[in-house]
Amino acid sequence: MLLELFPYLSPLLIEEVERRPDKVVLRTRVRAATAVCRCGQSSPRVHGRYVRELRDVAVGGLGVVIELSIRRFRCENSACPAVTFAEQITGLTTPHSRQTPLLRGVLTQIGLAMAGRAGARLASAVGITVGKDALLRLVRALPDPEVGEVEVLGVDDFAFRKGRHYGTVLIDMATHRPLHLYDGREGEDLAAWLRNHPEVQVICRDRSSGYSEGARVGAPQAQQVADRYHLWANLGQAVEKTVNGYRSRLAEPPSEPADAPGEPQVVQPLAELKIVIRLREQHAAAHELWQQGMSKAAIGRKLGLHQATVRKLVNARSADDVVAKNLQRAHVVDPYVGYLHRRWNEGVRNAAQLCREIQAQGYPGGELAVQRHLRRYRTGRGHAPDPGPKPPSFREVTSWIMTHPEHLRDENTDKLHRLRERDPDLDRLTGHVRRFAVMMTARHGDRLEDWITGAEQDSLAPLASFAHNLRRDFDAVRNGLSLPHSSGAVEGNINRLKMLKRQMFGRAGLDLLRKRVLLAR
Repeated sequence: MLLELFPYLSPLLIEEVERRPDKVVLRTRVRAATAVCRCGQSSPRVHGRYVRELRDVAVGGLGVVIELSIRRFRCENSACPAVTFAEQITGLTTPHSRQTPLLRGVLTQIGLAMAGRAGARLASAVGITVGKDALLRLVRALPDPEVGEVEVLGVDDFAFRKGRHYGTVLIDMATHRPLHLYDGREGEDLAAWLRNHPEVQVICRDRSSGYSEGARVGAPQAQQVADRYHLWANLGQAVEKTVNGYRSRLAEPPSEPADAPGEPQVVQPLAELKIVIRLREQHAAAHELWQQGMSKAAIGRKLGLHQATVRKLVNARSADDVVAKNLQRAHVVDPYVGYLHRRWNEGVRNAAQLCREIQAQGYPGGELAVQRHLRRYRTGRGHAPDPGPKPPSFREVTSWIMTHPEHLRDENTDKLHRLRERDPDLDRLTGHVRRFAVMMTARHGDRLEDWITGAEQDSLAPLASFAHNLRRDFDAVRNGLSLPHSSGAVEGNINRLKMLKRQMFGRAGLDLLRKRVLLAR
């Protein structure tokens, strides 16, 4: 029965089977009377015996241990440097190994899939005892797969430590299989790999200048294709910068207040938030010091601010541009502000009662948020001014502009339409974005020159800068907008690589990470 389950045990004679609480022990010896030396000479002369213990795959949740009586033979070949040799059983033993090839293969696959700690826990659950370091050694010992012929290559970087240490991964776009992974993202390393693979005809990449130069030097015969995902992402960044500069224009003009009988003539103004007051003071102080000729670093040291904060304050044309982001910050009470304002002016000042009333209308928050909102009205207990509709945030407007018109909700479509009617700059920005979207989705790369010219001549500085940068990589961008190739498979592999890297946090050296990326499929 055992020989039917484990055919690789057929050369053995099983003398005893012992079951223990945590494992099954098979005491065996070899059936054959002779053994073959590594020089190829067969010998029947037994020199000695010893017991070799091998671990095999688990059965029924119990580990399997094979106690194998091994004979050492004398080699009868006088020219052989080995005087004696131990017999080896094909498919069962390998020199110096305490595991059968089957168990070694199972543990290697567990190590590839789960890495060290998680792999050791999984192996223990199925009856195999192994350490996390042993699993990682098995993974490191695997040979690299053959690369083969590659016609379409994908290139992208990934972060070992974001902002400090990066690596590069190369992908076969036909099979979506990782081919190579190396430290750094310099063009020279990419060029060196490409020189060994002259069959590459297309290189899909992002708009990194290092990869561009490496592809040009290492594979001058290949077409470079700038990925459409990165193009659209870069355009979105330009749109966000543009809209962010126009935050003060996003609010709709106030409507004429309706005459309300009995409404007092004097209303209590809303107090500014503490963070808004602080930002206005910091903006005034930073501009005063900047006009005195101080550097941004010196201003940061004097005011106790980070250099990035000083840069934001100095570059802002007015304090309103700095505080607009805080004023536009979304809050759970925002949809019910109008109702709370009306009820407050009607004389209802109890926060618990008002909270219950708006909860009946669908308010998902708690009473504390309502109390904090009403706190601004309580000084003097006067009538509160109507705050009016809250303007959309610049990120909301950016999402409206970057979304296909057919996929926008009706309310957002109306808001964007009114915004475009009020502001000609945002109207032109939306037109540029939609023309680029049509060019990208319909593969009209021949229209790129006209689009770049139109964007450069416009007064929208971030968009003009984006268009100018497209000229530096014009051929690759035009290919990206014309050819069917994209870096989608590369981005998928990058996400998978991040998962593998985080799974081995603290142990993911380049050699180990490389093995898992290339072999764990």
